[in-house]
Amino acid sequence: MNFKIATSIFSASFKTLGYLFLFLLLGLFLDSYYMAEIYSNTQILTNITVLIGFAILYLNSSLRVRKLMIYAAIIGAAGEYLFSIGLQMYTYRLGTVPLYVPLGHAIVYVSTIHFCKQPIIRVYRKQIEKYFTIAIVIYSSLFLIFADDVFGFVMSMAVIYLLRNKPRERLFFLSMYVAVVVLEIIGTSFQCWSWPDTSFGVIPFLPSANPPSGISLVYFLLDLGTLWVYKQCHKTAWARMKSVRQLRERLVFSPDQKTTKTAA
Repeated sequence: MNFKIATSIFSASFKTLGYLFLFLLLGLFLDSYYMAEIYSNTQILTNITVLIGFAILYLNSSLRVRKLMIYAAIIGAAGEYLFSIGLQMYTYRLGTVPLYVPLGHAIVYVSTIHFCKQPIIRVYRKQIEKYFTIAIVIYSSLFLIFADDVFGFVMSMAVIYLLRNKPRERLFFLSMYVAVVVLEIIGTSFQCWSWPDTSFGVIPFLPSANPPSGISLVYFLLDLGTLWVYKQCHKTAWARMKSVRQLRERLVFSPDQKTTKTAA
C-alpha cells in the first residue's frame, strides 16, 4: 500500500469516522463533569447538539438509511433502559438515560455504514480488516495488562472469533468496534457514564476496566436488532437487494482464477 493509497484511505476515513469522532468529542464534552461545574443543565446542550447532528445526517441519507436510523434509535432506547435502568449494568452521570444516547447510537451506526461504503475502503477492505484486527488485539491486550480488563479482553477475542467466518460482515463490525472504542473512551473520560469494576457488576470473577475494551460486542446487538427489524418491515425490498448482491458476486467471480474477487 503506497503513500497515495494510504492518503486516500485516510481522507475517506476522516470524512466519515473522523467527523463522527469530532462530533462525539464536542457533544460529550458538553455533558462532561467539566461543564457541569460551570452550568448545571449541560445535558440539555448535548441533547440539542446530538439532535441537530441526527437531523443533518438523516436529511442527507437515503430512504433505507433513514429507516435504519429510526430503528436504531428506538432499539437503542429500549436497550439503554433495560441494561442501564433495569439491570443497572452501567450508570449515566445523572442516573437516567439522556435523550442524546439512543440518537447517538443511530449516528454511530450509520456513520460506520457510510465508512464501509466508501469506494477506496471497499477496494482495500482486506488490508483494513487486517489492520483493525491487529489494533484490536493490541488494544485489548494493553487493557488486560494495565487495567486488569479480563472482561473486555474476553469480549474482544469473542469479536474476532465470531467474525472469522463472516467475510461479508467483518469490515462493518471491526469498524464498529473502533468507533465504539473512541465513543467509550471519550464518554468515560468525561464521566458522562461509568462501568462497574466487574462484568456488568454481576460476575465477580471477570474484572472490568472503565470502559471494558470489548464492549462493542454488546453494541452489536443493536446492529443485529436494527437489521432484523428492517428485514421484517421491508421483506420485498430486502429480498430484491439480496438478489442483486448475489448477482453481483456471481459476476465478479471468475472460475478460471484461483481466488474469488470481493464484490465492490
